[in-house]
Amino acid sequence: MVEQLSQGEGDGDCFLLTPNQSMSWRGNIRIWLAAFFLSMVISTGMLLAGAWPVLPFAGLELTALAAAFYYTSRKCQKREVLTFSRELIRLEKGLTRKEKQWELPRRYTRVWQDVPRHPWTPPKLHLQFRGEEISLASFLNIDDTEELIAILEKKGLRVEKRRRPEKLWF
Repeated sequence: MVEQLSQGEGDGDCFLLTPNQSMSWRGNIRIWLAAFFLSMVISTGMLLAGAWPVLPFAGLELTALAAAFYYTSRKCQKREVLTFSRELIRLEKGLTRKEKQWELPRRYTRVWQDVPRHPWTPPKLHLQFRGEEISLASFLNIDDTEELIAILEKKGLRVEKRRRPEKLWF
């Protein structure tokens, strides 16, 4: 998702880049609790019928589901803040707080777009200055990536396309 935080003056134009998140943490907990109660009802019925080995496997299944919900929710907490000032481009990355920051001169920074191999795959964007290549919003979907490319071009940056060499499958 691309969201404009501030416009003009002060620090310049500022954009928040985040992955799409279909459900909040509370929503994930509610789904997990529903699965837990349903699983426990079924497991209790199986236990009373004499099939006691079902109970530990139900616990393993619920533990794996909880781990998957946590992992996915944690990945959806990524944040990137892209700020355009008159002379600089500032990129800040982190999960729940700023962990890394780059300040690149606007005039000499190049933007690369890796052309995807498949039409359903979103293109990957990179900022490049003096041999350092920084991935930009790798979590965005196709529509949001196109929106970000339009913003970059509107800000006067030329987005250059390139095709990466084919990698082997292993």
